[in-house]
Amino acid sequence: MHIPDGYLSPQTYIPLYGVTIPILAIAARKVKKTLRSRHVPLLALGAAFSFVIMMFNFPVPGGTSGHAVGAVIVAILLGPWAACVAVSIAIIIQAFLFGDGGLTAIGANCFNMAVVMPFVGYYSYKIIAGNTSLTSIRRCIAGAVAGYLALNVAALYAAIQFGIQPLLATGADGHPLYAPYSLAVAIPAMTLGHLLVFGFVEAAVTALVISYVQKRDPELLLLHLGNSEEKEGTIGKFWLGLAMLALLSPLGIILPAAFKSKDAWGEWDAASLERTLGYLPSGMRKIAGLWQAPFQNYSFVGGGSSGIILKSLAYIGSALIGIAAIFLCIRLWSRYFAEKEPK
Repeated sequence: MHIPDGYLSPQTYIPLYGVTIPILAIAARKVKKTLRSRHVPLLALGAAFSFVIMMFNFPVPGGTSGHAVGAVIVAILLGPWAACVAVSIAIIIQAFLFGDGGLTAIGANCFNMAVVMPFVGYYSYKIIAGNTSLTSIRRCIAGAVAGYLALNVAALYAAIQFGIQPLLATGADGHPLYAPYSLAVAIPAMTLGHLLVFGFVEAAVTALVISYVQKRDPELLLLHLGNSEEKEGTIGKFWLGLAMLALLSPLGIILPAAFKSKDAWGEWDAASLERTLGYLPSGMRKIAGLWQAPFQNYSFVGGGSSGIILKSLAYIGSALIGIAAIFLCIRLWSRYFAEKEPK
């Protein structure tokens, strides 16, 4: 669901920046009212969890691949505004450090995954969970439904953004200047994988984390309301779990390779798209090479390491670099936006 550079026309990505930036500014102000300095590690943990979980690509045999986002569980625990901030930071770091998503498309990617997903997921969860006990199984079910629904709504938004490009910008030769596929192609291609596979992955991730929280510290499910505190040692255990996920992250490249799955739909590089179409849209040709990330494709060797062991080590290293970068960014951000503890 990470839209690369060159797929969206300026008529699309500029307005999406115009919509997303004010929403994130509001989110920062909202979070400032509720976030205390002692909660900053939780915000960093949420952003890092979203970053790492997006590295786990799951294949559709013989077809494409995709991933969960983790935005809904962050919204359930910290609130939708905090999730906007956390997931946006993860997406921005993915784009700048790893080339996962384009710089011109940051506004679109943040809108889809850091705005649409948290709010759709949070309020779906609230409606289904109701006032049930913090340890009720209904909360796990609510989280699963919310995760599934939110990911699919976000995928639909991304599909529409892809599909309107031929309507917005076409060259003199009749070829689209940017993403070449119409709504009739983009919507089913983008949404079917999420409806049939990736939505269930998001549902499972959300439900499993809720179940874990219920067993360890159910009061965390009230943290977003500002009337609860985490138990001593809980956050340390969460960071340990995140470290284990980082070590397992190479599954995100091993599984798609085992099933011979292609890149996620709409995330192909310019060379792959040109081989498929027989030409490269001229607008995309101008923008596609806009940024060469230092760890392109989560690798340390010119965008691609050879051999599964080297690729796996590079993937783990990228996960750790991403987590460290997120923690640093949120620490710096919190100096200006987190409320200080009363003395």
